Amino acid sequence: MLLGFALYKSEAVSYFRIYEMFRFQSFHMYGIIGSAIAAGVIIVQIIKRRHLRNTAGEEIVIRDKARSIPRYLIGGIIFGTGWALAGACPGPMFILLGAGHTVFIVYLLAAMTGTYLYGKLRPRLPH
Repeated sequence: MLLGFALYKSEAVSYFRIYEMFRFQSFHMYGIIGSAIAAGVIIVQIIKRRHLRNTAGEEIVIRDKARSIPRYLIGGIIFGTGWALAGACPGPMFILLGAGHTVFIVYLLAAMTGTYLYGKLRPRLPH
């Protein structure tokens, strides 16, 4: 809830801010995304170097991803296209729905259907 409140108040879930970002008219969203990436890098390094454990007492292991430019390029294009068409990426859709933008029920159902279909088709897809 705290993350949702922070994203809503910082206008990170605003369609107009997202529109400005995709048109390269404002640094606002790039600053938010950049700070999230920087925080993520720092947190992952702390987890790896201090061998932190989860709530079950097991060491948290973060495996390196396979490096595949086409895989991430195609995935990024699909994700970005959906983001641009919907005006929100999956996480903020819940925030916008909670803020009373009921039209996002349609987008959430579409996102969940896509996720379900990917789960069903995953064994048949090249990875």
